[in-house]
Amino acid sequence: MLGFSMIQLTREHSDKFDKELRQQLIHLYKPLRRTPCFLHRFIENRLKKSKKFPVIIEFEHMYSALNKVHDVVELDGKSKVMQEFPSTSSCSAELTAKTIEKLMNNDCQIKKIYYDREVKALLDVASPSVHAQQLNQKGITGKGVNIAIVDTGVYPHEDLTQPTNRIVAFKDFVNDKLEPYDDNGHGTHCAGDAAGNGFSSDLRYRGSAPEAGIIGVKVLNQMGSGSLSTIVSGVQWCIDHKEEHGIDIISLSLGAAADESDCNDPLVQIVDKAWESGIVVCVAAGNSGPDQRTIGTPGISSKVITVGAMDDQDTINRTDEDIAPFSSRGPACGEVSKPDILAPGVNIISLRAPGSFLDKTSKSSRVDDEYFSLSGTSMATPICAGIVALILQVHPEETPDQVKQRLLDTAIDRGLPEYVQGAGYVDAAKAVDSSDDA
Repeated sequence: MLGFSMIQLTREHSDKFDKELRQQLIHLYKPLRRTPCFLHRFIENRLKKSKKFPVIIEFEHMYSALNKVHDVVELDGKSKVMQEFPSTSSCSAELTAKTIEKLMNNDCQIKKIYYDREVKALLDVASPSVHAQQLNQKGITGKGVNIAIVDTGVYPHEDLTQPTNRIVAFKDFVNDKLEPYDDNGHGTHCAGDAAGNGFSSDLRYRGSAPEAGIIGVKVLNQMGSGSLSTIVSGVQWCIDHKEEHGIDIISLSLGAAADESDCNDPLVQIVDKAWESGIVVCVAAGNSGPDQRTIGTPGISSKVITVGAMDDQDTINRTDEDIAPFSSRGPACGEVSKPDILAPGVNIISLRAPGSFLDKTSKSSRVDDEYFSLSGTSMATPICAGIVALILQVHPEETPDQVKQRLLDTAIDRGLPEYVQGAGYVDAAKAVDSSDDA
């Protein structure tokens, strides 16, 4: 099999294909294992022309290179360029193996090609709860600050729409619907973690910033999964519409397994661009703990705020039991310290999306009629995003770097290793108070 062209291509251009794409191209030859040798070339040619691969292409110089790519792709009726991402000099595409081969041999200024692999909502549904952790609001509610929940969508729950509608905007990259909805339920829960106001529970279940605005960006489907390119599209949309919708914060409770040989994958690149544009980005660490080096992408980004989950039981015991067992540990990408901070992530009660996938399949997690209990770094992340909204309400001039540093400086050290807790357990009151002294 070493003589086959795609095997040779992956060897010659190993630095230009990510690990997953290299594996996918090699797997092209699986059907030949039980095929007579004299048929190999014929079948190889057919496979190269028929098998399509979803990819993200990163360019050295995007627009001059993109024209060449279009020229090559147009010759193959089965390949096509899907979307362009100017912030990261890249595009998404569906390419046959034959087209990939032609692109690599035609000097298209390709920096790297990534397999457009699956991204999932980071959820651990181990146990329901009867109460949620509440954060000290100090009378600051996040009013005037907007949080983009890039997830499965947002159901127009009363805790977001009453007494006034705080769903500022909605964009659907999955089904292109115009009105807010959530067919999975995960995004709605996250929105409530950040900004639910407790309208339906006499203020019992409230998010960190109960008067913040919510922008719903649906990038994950009914099953809670999506692709790298869809997530990139969602974050790119937030960058492009930052001023129009007043997007101050992005909360990403999703991710994929990280390849530590490549710490600058498409998800890292796009969240870094959002950060550089002035948007504070909070990302879930992942639910692959307790092993080390399990932080998912884009949480491996050195810029963003990567959030792990604390199992806070009102205890002073400073052992590893204080952190949720599922919460991913660092370090990440060499010796980058991750996670950055911990927030409540176990048995969090938030908004229910009636009729959604999670609502139907996890009925035992329902709390009363309007709420739902979930666990995961997915929950810790929007709680942290809500605290960021409190800081920005007090000091709207703060840059993402300054906001992050305030969170780290005021975090409560739980006596755990840095690769477990980062700076420690987030403290909303101290973080906001410290802003007063800046």
